[in-house]
Amino acid sequence: MTMVNPDKIIVGIRDSKLSQIQTQEFISLAEKNIVGIDQNTFQIKFIKTTGDIHNSERLDKMGGKGLFVKEIESQILNGDIDIGVHSMKDMPSTSHAELEIFCLMNRLDNSDVLISNNGKKLSNLESGAVIGTSSIRRRAQILNLRSDLKIKLLRGNVDTRMKKLKNKEYDAIILAYAGLKRLGMEREITEKLNHKIFLPAGGQGLVGIQSKKNSPYRKLFKKINDESSEMANIAERNFLKAINANCNSPVSVYARINHQNIDIDCQIFKHDGTELFKKQLTEKKQNYHDVGNQLGELVLKSLGQNTIDKLDLLEDDFNYPT
Repeated sequence: MTMVNPDKIIVGIRDSKLSQIQTQEFISLAEKNIVGIDQNTFQIKFIKTTGDIHNSERLDKMGGKGLFVKEIESQILNGDIDIGVHSMKDMPSTSHAELEIFCLMNRLDNSDVLISNNGKKLSNLESGAVIGTSSIRRRAQILNLRSDLKIKLLRGNVDTRMKKLKNKEYDAIILAYAGLKRLGMEREITEKLNHKIFLPAGGQGLVGIQSKKNSPYRKLFKKINDESSEMANIAERNFLKAINANCNSPVSVYARINHQNIDIDCQIFKHDGTELFKKQLTEKKQNYHDVGNQLGELVLKSLGQNTIDKLDLLEDDFNYPT
């Protein structure tokens, strides 16, 4: 091990229980694997993001891009914090030119899950049942499978969403497995949704650490960077960048290392749930930088950029239930 004597590292994170748990995972990994690092090395700074402050509005109506990360990024750029901890699903596909994700932790299961009040799975919910989600992607996927269900917006942290479900404001809700796993709430899950019918969002299940480019932190934390997760993250983000998609877009993408190969799948929907495009590519894993771009080129050749751009905004009654 290389000896290091880092100064105090100020870590900026969202003020949520899940962000704290993700950050503690990172700190624990560093403490166990890097000589000279311990709990006292890190100072946590909680940062309110636009997405957290406006927690009852549709994200796409507020612009969608970077609503959970831009305040953290601003403080890195200003030197108020040294690094930021992000759920990669929240990150815009195009990064700030002066910043980089220098470390990825091992990806957790990136599946979506259904939690229902009556214990019924998605296929067995009664017609007209109300499902809560804040994701336009998940909304389209639900409608693709069950156009007879009603979708209502659901914002807030996991505890808030669970409380609304238990209060019967919804018959079921959809959340990410990774968040529930980290919060120790797997027992609440009714059904883990199969990737074949419910492909997750790019970056789901991934936690990344961000700093200014060319900072010493990449080298310092290299030992705990998970290379397979990094390859998958780059492939997924390159795909989203290639088609100019963002969190407003009903687009799924999932890349993973499979022995010496990298597999990448995508699905693209209309807002009414109609599937527009579905494809898997496989490349040698050393081509992880290119495979997302290749898949994006196939999308654009099939659908055209104009079609993708039109999916960016949902103009209907997907509003917060009163």
